[in-house]
Amino acid sequence: MSEALRVDSVITTITESKAEASSQTLRECVKDAIDCYFQQLDGHPAGDLYKMVMDEVEEPLFRSVLEYTGGNQSKASELLGINRGTLRKKLKLYGLHD
Repeated sequence: MSEALRVDSVITTITESKAEASSQTLRECVKDAIDCYFQQLDGHPAGDLYKMVMDEVEEPLFRSVLEYTGGNQSKASELLGINRGTLRKKLKLYGLHD
């Protein structure tokens, strides 16, 4: 298979996955991702799952909320339901601060 066909195949797969995901609720997407993670473990032990999930979810959540609010941290903290100090601490943790 040529490189161009492989790239086209990957792009088609990604596009189809995004189209399918857009019809799912956030809850369903999370459940599917965690189910997939457990399948990939293939019997190997897992640990610190809660921390792993939070680390994976928080950074894109804060990035998306900041984009949605035009970088306004006061609006972002209000939208998230956390105080601005907590938001600033998290932004620094994930390297999203100014």
